[in-house]
Amino acid sequence: MLFNLAILFGTLVAMEGVGTLAHKYIMHGWGWWLHRSHHEPHLGMLETNDLYLVALGLIATALVALGKSGYAPLQWVGGGVAGYGALYVLAHDGFFHRHWPRKPRPVNRYLKRLHRAHRLHHAVKGRTGSVSFGFFYAPPLKVLKQQLRSRRSQS
Repeated sequence: MLFNLAILFGTLVAMEGVGTLAHKYIMHGWGWWLHRSHHEPHLGMLETNDLYLVALGLIATALVALGKSGYAPLQWVGGGVAGYGALYVLAHDGFFHRHWPRKPRPVNRYLKRLHRAHRLHHAVKGRTGSVSFGFFYAPPLKVLKQQLRSRRSQS
């Protein structure tokens, strides 16, 4: 059981790296056509960018199914992927973009730093020049602001 929990939590941690790379190189790269909706004003709660979350859910489901059919550790990997997706919805849609009726605000230093880093990510319009592509880790704000300044001066 401890091995399974280690796989689950290890996957949760590893997903931050996977999510950061996917956000930077897929969503702000060749997959911008879907992600663009996230960087533009929209009226409803759904956007084409949400298809990335659907894809993550399908991957998690496939991993759990493979795990149930003989490759047991994969179901725990799938659980970690699904857990990351759920945490993403809570943090990103709930705290950062305040898409919920109660519109919660981050209250501790960690959540405030993530929220500010996410606002800096959205400070750049378009697909290039953004900073802070992670969802649960953000470099120090001082570093992000410096990166933004240097990228704007290069443009």
